[in-house]
Amino acid sequence: MVDAVILTVSVTALLLAAWCGYAAYRDSPTKDWHFIGMAVVTLAALVQLVVALVQLARGERPDHGMAVFLAYLIGAACTVPAAAFMSLAERTRWGSAIVAAGGVILAVLELRLHEIWGSGHG
Repeated sequence: MVDAVILTVSVTALLLAAWCGYAAYRDSPTKDWHFIGMAVVTLAALVQLVVALVQLARGERPDHGMAVFLAYLIGAACTVPAAAFMSLAERTRWGSAIVAAGGVILAVLELRLHEIWGSGHG
């Protein structure tokens, strides 16, 4: 998979996590600007999904199993939207904390996707 896409998704997810983590620290719920940030991160994850599907259609395969790779790929695309919906239900500082946790989780999923694809090995 393209390393630049993984890096972009990881960095934007960590930036979102820091931003929402700071909002939670300030005892602030998620605001409209946070949802715009979540949309940007989600768009990056969807671009990654399309890039990965195109590579799979061209015949490229992950080194460590197709089913695991697809599960992580779909999970990565759904992480921030799920956190956004949960933060709408929790309109306190904990909504911001949920989104911050979602950003960290997405960054970890990206590291695992990179490993499953086999980039950087050999």
